[in-house]
Amino acid sequence: MSRVLQREGIWNNVISYAGIIVGYVNTVALFPNFLNESEVGLTRLLLSISVMYAQFSALGFVNMSVRYFPYFRDKDKEHNGFLFLLLTVPLLGFVLTTTFFLLFKPTVVDYYIENSPLIIDYYYYLIPLSLFALLFNMFTAYLRSLYKTIISSFVQDFLLRILTTVLISVYAFDVMDFHTFVLLYILINSLGALVLVLYIIWLKQFFVKPSFAVLSIIPIREIFYYGFFTLLGNVSTTIITTVDQVMISSYSLSDNGIYTTAFFMTSAILIPGRSILKIAQPQVAEYWKDKDMTGMASLYHNVTMVNMIVGLLVFIGIWSNIDNLYNFMPDSYRSGKYVVLFLSIARLFDLATSLNGAILATSEKYKWDLAFNIVLAGLTIWTNWYFIPRYGIEGAAFASMLSLVAMNMARLIFVRAIYKIQPFSWSALGVLSIAAVTLGAAYLLPYLGNVFVDMFVRSLLIILLYGSLSLGLKVYPEMNDWLNKILYRFTGRRL
Repeated sequence: MSRVLQREGIWNNVISYAGIIVGYVNTVALFPNFLNESEVGLTRLLLSISVMYAQFSALGFVNMSVRYFPYFRDKDKEHNGFLFLLLTVPLLGFVLTTTFFLLFKPTVVDYYIENSPLIIDYYYYLIPLSLFALLFNMFTAYLRSLYKTIISSFVQDFLLRILTTVLISVYAFDVMDFHTFVLLYILINSLGALVLVLYIIWLKQFFVKPSFAVLSIIPIREIFYYGFFTLLGNVSTTIITTVDQVMISSYSLSDNGIYTTAFFMTSAILIPGRSILKIAQPQVAEYWKDKDMTGMASLYHNVTMVNMIVGLLVFIGIWSNIDNLYNFMPDSYRSGKYVVLFLSIARLFDLATSLNGAILATSEKYKWDLAFNIVLAGLTIWTNWYFIPRYGIEGAAFASMLSLVAMNMARLIFVRAIYKIQPFSWSALGVLSIAAVTLGAAYLLPYLGNVFVDMFVRSLLIILLYGSLSLGLKVYPEMNDWLNKILYRFTGRRL
């Protein structure tokens, strides 16, 4: 991987894991103990709907930025009016989406009024929350194209979470009612876009003046054509990742609170993939531009190995400590234990197949990626419709696992068949073997009588065993080389 990719990836991982620690405090210790299950479910549902709302509004222009910005890049010419185009079309899309959002309110009310009426009280608050979610997505895409991803990661993964910690801690002292809490919660989650605007201005890259040059570099029809297809793909992906919460909430906001708490507990597994993807995706676009399939194949393999090594370690840590984690919450949340398992399997498979989505989405075969997503969005809706009434939140997690595994397997096979590249080597099997040994050792360790002592000793055992086997067997030599450089810099010695 390039030095830029490595540096940005490392910092993104550091920020993301610092944020995940704060997120775990919020999700495991604060939200379940100071809000009831329905109130937790409401806060999660507001964010999930705003994500879907923003994806509809963006009209596919998030991916458009990654694919086409290399052709517009010219700071002296203010990137040929690219940022103006990037913002204007999604804002028009937001107006259109908001129109439908208002027109379909009666249908939404009928869907939720019987079992989850609380969401109806905050229906209109979704409009500003979704607007700022849209702006945050667009500015993040712009910064990603500039290879500036650290600040957006800091804002999304750490700053907003630490502000939420402060908010819930203040709420715990009964100095505000729940309505005020929700208003401030929405405000906090809207601040990210404003921070990114200030950062882009500081970078002297805030070029919002329109330019006719934007029409001549790439045919505008091609851009909109690509945007339309990626819109359908993004919406399909959003449906796959959020429809479970939307459908669970129609049965019970309390169940959604339990489900989304388990959902967040598995989110740490995806951190390495998301952090690296932020800078790997524009690198993929550059490889397509240069027709460098050798570089693409190398990137594909390296990202997969990093994702698997870190993701499996995090999964083992979570699953080995699952009962300890639930000790910090009310007993009602324990019904989400196997939600954690099913969603963890889905996330690990997502990591293992790494860049297949980015490779397809930025290639000339992007329409096939859309076809996969549409079919699998339908599959996700159907499986959730079938499993949720029968098995509740565990059924929703199982349905999501089926859909995500199927989507990534289809992409993996397609990329291998068309471009003759795939991310796996025998080293991947070595990583899986090390993970199995480590999980078995953690399972054999008896409970040590105190939740804090047990978590510390169990986690230390996992890190030492997993780390020593991975480094000793050199399953990913680049990791050994990177650690040797770090050690030599600070100690003058190598492993």
